Amino acid sequence: MARISSEELGTEPIGRLLVKQAVPASIGILVMSLNILVDTIFVGNWIGSVAIAAINVVLPVSFFIAALGMSIGIGGASMISRSLGAKNKEHALKTFGNQIVLTLVLTCFLVFLGVGWADDIIPKFGGKGAIFEPARIYYLIVLYGVPFLALCMMGNNVIRAEGKPRFGMIAMIIPSVGNLLLDYLLINVLDLGMHGAAWATTGSYLCCFLYILWFFFSDNSELKISWSHLGLNFNVVSEIASLGGVTLARQAVVSVTYLFVNNILFDLGGESSITVYAIVGRMLMFALFPVLGITQGFLPIAGYNYGAHHYSRVRESINTAIKYAALLGLVVFALIMAFPYQITQVFTDNAEVLSEAPYAMRWVFAATPVVVVQLIGSAYFQAIGKARPALFLTLTRQGFFFIPLVLILPKFFGEFGVWVSFPISDLLSTVVTGYFLHKEVRTKLVGNGIDS
Repeated sequence: MARISSEELGTEPIGRLLVKQAVPASIGILVMSLNILVDTIFVGNWIGSVAIAAINVVLPVSFFIAALGMSIGIGGASMISRSLGAKNKEHALKTFGNQIVLTLVLTCFLVFLGVGWADDIIPKFGGKGAIFEPARIYYLIVLYGVPFLALCMMGNNVIRAEGKPRFGMIAMIIPSVGNLLLDYLLINVLDLGMHGAAWATTGSYLCCFLYILWFFFSDNSELKISWSHLGLNFNVVSEIASLGGVTLARQAVVSVTYLFVNNILFDLGGESSITVYAIVGRMLMFALFPVLGITQGFLPIAGYNYGAHHYSRVRESINTAIKYAALLGLVVFALIMAFPYQITQVFTDNAEVLSEAPYAMRWVFAATPVVVVQLIGSAYFQAIGKARPALFLTLTRQGFFFIPLVLILPKFFGEFGVWVSFPISDLLSTVVTGYFLHKEVRTKLVGNGIDS
């Protein structure tokens, strides 16, 4: 494989560059999403529908801790992309070293707390009744692998910040394929039930970590850190925290959303309603993979060119990303609207779930074609290092709009109030993000197409 230079981010045509960055990211997200889908199918068919609900209870806790790594990765990746664009490699190296230390210290500390208070945490996220015991089994085992997952998420963002999307894609494929193989072995062959599902997940995290480690020690990476780069620097940590805090806040809101929705649905419909939410949630992760791939591919392009003061290229990258993402979002919308029942059948044959999930799925995906503006817009501000607007726009969708809606509407409309909260919050947050993005482009980027 030919060595790729980060300088290509500032020279290649934007359309071709976005495809080159987005396709590997999309494939990686697709495989990861397929892993989550197939894992859910395996668990549902080999263990039972309650096991699907149990995993859905655990995910927000484990993913929040792992999201520290993603947050540190995205925050630092923005700095690394801009530093490489500005030809300041030493600052990029210092940023990467600080990312490693922060990820290790923070995730290990939170895992310690998470294990110690497991019996208190699980019921709060909906792990009640028949769900509690399988959720507890899965939670305790998976939590031990979460620091490896956090390091993988951090490292993957740094790989893409270097302009190496193919390696980032492989890093996402490895744990997905590994998890499915281990699922088959540990659940179907060895009949280990929830223990098998949990160990398969943890084992897949370790496989990914070993690949990430290999990449940064190989000649493929431009970032060769020394011990001096591992010393924490206040200014570097502060900027990582401010930019990474956007992603962490997003994941924190997602975890709170799971907490509210799981508990509301349990009170309204019991275990079957939580299973419906778990299936719809998996489809949200899977079906939007091409849109998320465009967003991930857009980040290093916008960050590098902003750092290099190529503002006309930044503006072009925004327009191109929105256009591509909107087209893909429309395709996703059409497929979900046409085949919700068939999609649900893949996960379970439970009659109650089959009667509820298609209806819920259509409402949850109703605003998919327009929400791409919200995703690209909030990602842009994070890519260029503007933490405050990035944080505000990230929180609008689920924090400022969805959570209040999901707390109010079910009181009047029951379960329908839960499902309709999704498209309403998508539409409102898209309007807000569109306004701020248009203002930014008009005042900061138009007429500033500097090539330096």
